[in-house]
Amino acid sequence: MACDLSLGRKEPCKDVVGGIKAVYFADFGDFSTIAYNSTDTDVIDTLGSSLTVLQYDVKGNSSFEQNITSSRENGTTFFEQTLNLTLHKLTKEDNKELKLMAYGRPHIIVEDYNSNLFVMGLQHGADVSGGTIVTGAAMGDLSGYTLTFSGMEKVPANFIEKASASESIDTTLTNAGISTITQGSNS
Repeated sequence: MACDLSLGRKEPCKDVVGGIKAVYFADFGDFSTIAYNSTDTDVIDTLGSSLTVLQYDVKGNSSFEQNITSSRENGTTFFEQTLNLTLHKLTKEDNKELKLMAYGRPHIIVEDYNSNLFVMGLQHGADVSGGTIVTGAAMGDLSGYTLTFSGMEKVPANFIEKASASESIDTTLTNAGISTITQGSNS
């Protein structure tokens, strides 16, 4: 049967940390030629060729979660992917881009502090489902944006294949078919 278990799990070492380091946005439909690892179809080798992604560095309050919803009565299972971003500093350029994100449903690659890359919204994209533009009240308050992206997929967010544990994120993204990573300014 296709849903038979195939692997046990021992208690892992305590050598990981939480948090996400960066997110990469691609327009919906840009992942044109998705190829999976030949021995592990839950791992992506390539997303296409000559792809461009937009990099957003994050630190602190940003997080990525996946909730499993399974119904015995209906015979269904899906994975709700939720990305919470906190972006510091208000700019007119960011206002424009965030409006476009809210209108669209981008694919999102999430990079965590353990050098893992996950693809959120692979088949259906991710929607902005909430957020705020905040000026803050006190001097130490956030002046920036909070955004929540949601996606619903048939499978958990796929990992992007790394050739080795020491491979850089840039090399992994290049091997996956991403030729241009556009970063913003530090203004």
